[in-house]
Amino acid sequence: MMRPLLMCFILCVVYGSSKPTEQKTRVLHQEPLSHVEHDDNKNYDYDHEAFLGQDEAKTFEHLPPEESKRRLGIIVDKIDSNKDGFISEEELKVWIKSAQKKHIYDSVEHQWKDFDMNGDGRISWDEYKNVTYGSYLDDPQTDTEYNYTHMMLRDERRFKAADTDGDLIADKQEFTAFLHPEDHEHMKDIVVQETVEDIDKNGDGFIDLKEYIGDMYTAEGDDEEPEWVATERQQFSEFRDKNHDGKMDKEETLDWILPSDYDHAEAEAQHLLHESDTNKDGKLTKKEILDKYDVFVGSQVTDFGEALLRHDEF
Repeated sequence: MMRPLLMCFILCVVYGSSKPTEQKTRVLHQEPLSHVEHDDNKNYDYDHEAFLGQDEAKTFEHLPPEESKRRLGIIVDKIDSNKDGFISEEELKVWIKSAQKKHIYDSVEHQWKDFDMNGDGRISWDEYKNVTYGSYLDDPQTDTEYNYTHMMLRDERRFKAADTDGDLIADKQEFTAFLHPEDHEHMKDIVVQETVEDIDKNGDGFIDLKEYIGDMYTAEGDDEEPEWVATERQQFSEFRDKNHDGKMDKEETLDWILPSDYDHAEAEAQHLLHESDTNKDGKLTKKEILDKYDVFVGSQVTDFGEALLRHDEF
């Protein structure tokens, strides 16, 4: 039987493998656009990975300049979503965000065929339930390690939250929101609800200090508490519990696990616009981008001819 896709697994992958004294976290920060240092005086490697995604950026590094520019031109046409012949800062930002989430889309594609049992291009709740919980539904076990009934009800609630048109059938976008709710604005409430349910041991709908610390650290024997535990107690009192009532409500929990991070995609879009906007009109033409192609994409100086790495979309 396929393991249920639990939010506690998505948010807390480190929980199962961390040592008792290691700090664990549920906070979901934005992933960096690139792990390369952003220094345009040396190279544009950071911009290439931010604009294309890491894997595609590596592909472009093996292309000669003309092929690199040709493929960039195809990308520019895709970025111009309103087809007005210009690339706005917003269109750049949307593209960059999409490039950075390619691994999520690839993950959804990989799982899609496992759940779309009738091959109609959509996944119903019944299809997902039967694939994920089929063995349990056929032979319910009450003495197992997991409470599968609870898991199934929790998954159904999340599936319904992701199912924006309410037909209990998910298209790709809805199924992506189901699998990765932390990346979708309309799913934030369900992320918070599941987090509170995971941590709230006394069932009052809040997270108090004892529950907050207990979720991150469990004392073993007479071991002395790590220093970071005391720091977390202070963090809870001074920053997490904003109204100082001794517990975190849903709004405070949201601020904790899904903080409003610096928007790296927006900053990168502004940077690319600044670097390429020759006439300073606040938008880019295809020519302006291709003239500055080395800012957006990499390339090889030599021509590899037939050895070029080609993708079907190009």
